[in-house]
Amino acid sequence: MDNKELIIQKLKENFSDSIVEISDFRDDLSITIKPNVIFDVAKFLKENDELLFVMCKDVTAIDWATRKNRFTVVYHIYSFKLNFNLRLKSNLEAEPYQIESVTSIWQSANWYERETYDMYGIEFLNHPDLRRMYMPEGFEYHPLRKDFPVLGIPGSLPLPQKPE
Repeated sequence: MDNKELIIQKLKENFSDSIVEISDFRDDLSITIKPNVIFDVAKFLKENDELLFVMCKDVTAIDWATRKNRFTVVYHIYSFKLNFNLRLKSNLEAEPYQIESVTSIWQSANWYERETYDMYGIEFLNHPDLRRMYMPEGFEYHPLRKDFPVLGIPGSLPLPQKPE
């Protein structure tokens, strides 16, 4: 049994009702799960002796703008034991866009979740220090959202003038 089959088997044994989609494209495994179980799945993947996904390499999001599930939160995790990268995804259906923080499982997720919060406005519940990283605290916009004004925020700094 190869690594992909092992991961899929273990997740189906323990979280079969929570798996939304399994995608294997160009040798890159992505598993989409329901957002209400992200913490449990992450904890299982880290603590299972056969898997040991002990490293969270990144947490980010995708803004689909017009889809029913506007945002997809994406976790890139790694197992040294299997020498395998796995992409976990979770679709957020409606406002408020919230998902459980995995910082208590992978400490490295702390800054990644803060950055995703700052740029997309997705709230990570039970995060130990959820505040903005790049934008000022009172800034009402989230720059990586598709609805962010392309020409800038009305009433803020003017755009540079074109040379005549």
